[in-house]
Amino acid sequence: MLYIAPSILAADYAALGEDVRKVPNADLIHVDIMDGHFVPNLSFGPDVTKAVDGVTEQFLDMHLMIEQPEKWFETYVAAGGDRLVFHVEATSDHVAAAKAVHELGVEAGFAVKPGTPIEPYLDDLEHFEEVMIMSVEPGFGGQKFMPEVLSKVRTLREHITGAKLDTIIAIDGGIAEATIVQAAAAGVESFVAGSAVFGKDDPAAAVDTLRRLAQAAR
Repeated sequence: MLYIAPSILAADYAALGEDVRKVPNADLIHVDIMDGHFVPNLSFGPDVTKAVDGVTEQFLDMHLMIEQPEKWFETYVAAGGDRLVFHVEATSDHVAAAKAVHELGVEAGFAVKPGTPIEPYLDDLEHFEEVMIMSVEPGFGGQKFMPEVLSKVRTLREHITGAKLDTIIAIDGGIAEATIVQAAAAGVESFVAGSAVFGKDDPAAAVDTLRRLAQAAR
């Protein structure tokens, strides 16, 4: 199955609820949380997360680009997060962190920066519902897609298939009509897209277009 995840980082903040309602056909809503420490930028917090949860029944995929993410797990679950995706670079024990997320009754995922190798984490995938490959440096929207990260996607796909796991491979950064084809062909299943959705006159149609292109590339 393929998942299109519009990122509200690219939405109109003055009309956030309205923009979220424009993509009822999206499989999930991606919420980027930045603390100004792990990444050099600030974005949304639990109050905005709660507000988004209040205007949609869609699955909220929380991307925690924050230091010491474990301190915030309860907060973001209480705010409506359905899956917490934290960075392995920000925690000393990613498996323990995943177990802590599961104890709160939601899904766990981990993300890796473009320069972080995936091999050290392959044997731990059974603890995660999702692994997110960053195809840009985390912290800012609108960056150019880095195709070299697709080698990590191919490694993940081979391992997940061989081990018969259900872990979803996601990609975040620079996903648009051209790049989603490359990512899908490499084995990505979940695609985070910001301006490629909310930068269009018809965001729902953009979601459908991205899904069609990804399906055709697999």
